[in-house]
Amino acid sequence: MAEWSWVAYTVLEVLIAVACCLGNVLVVCAVCIGIRDSLREPTFCFLVSLAVADFLVGVAAVPLAVLLDGWVSVTPDLCLLLSCVVLVLTQASVLSLLAIAVDRYLRLHIPLRYKALATQRRSWMAVCVCWTLACLLGFTPLFGWRNYSPLASDSTNTSSPSFIPPPCTFLSVISLPFMVYFNFLGCVIAPLLVMTVLYTRIFWSLQGRLKESCPQAQASLLREKRLACSLALVLILFAVCWIPLHLMNCLLLYHGPKAVTEGTLYTGR
Repeated sequence: MAEWSWVAYTVLEVLIAVACCLGNVLVVCAVCIGIRDSLREPTFCFLVSLAVADFLVGVAAVPLAVLLDGWVSVTPDLCLLLSCVVLVLTQASVLSLLAIAVDRYLRLHIPLRYKALATQRRSWMAVCVCWTLACLLGFTPLFGWRNYSPLASDSTNTSSPSFIPPPCTFLSVISLPFMVYFNFLGCVIAPLLVMTVLYTRIFWSLQGRLKESCPQAQASLLREKRLACSLALVLILFAVCWIPLHLMNCLLLYHGPKAVTEGTLYTGR
């Protein structure tokens, strides 16, 4: 890639990171300070979890994505660890979105049991489960599904004392089959399909209730519909931002490195 393209890409990534951080700080402040007792509501707990995950994407994942493009030379183990951090943070966003969708679905379809089930303690436990799962799924390459052999790396280091580690890149340590079959299909597409089904049922149910309900009940249902529309929009934006990169990974896996041009790959990132 030409030097000016590198500069433009880096500047754009920095701007995205800053905007991501500022936007999600505002979300957390609005929920925690602007809305009284908001954290007692499960939806707002999950929104804070999503905002924190996206804030960390801006603080850590975006800068790491720039560094993990041959800018630094570190050991393969450290390169793998840094790459996994990116996966953990994006997976936390996916699972937070899924938790929000499940919460809205339960609130609408079992309103009487919902108040007893969705306590503040259980909501924060669900947030902890989301982050624990995100760590387990994101750090999976550390347990063996990767692109290099630690034993081979150690033998190379011992045989050559002056060995200089190669530039650290994401795909030099993260396996493309892992990214396509496990991360994309299992950890991104599967939750997105579940969320799509849940929001479809939510909107279908709300539309039917709005037609049948009295004017007094319609105001509450309309608020519920507006909130569902906002949350569905967040889901759509997430899919638009991340799916193109995963589709390019599919092309790279099935058709080789020439299937995607370097400029297209950086645009997708």
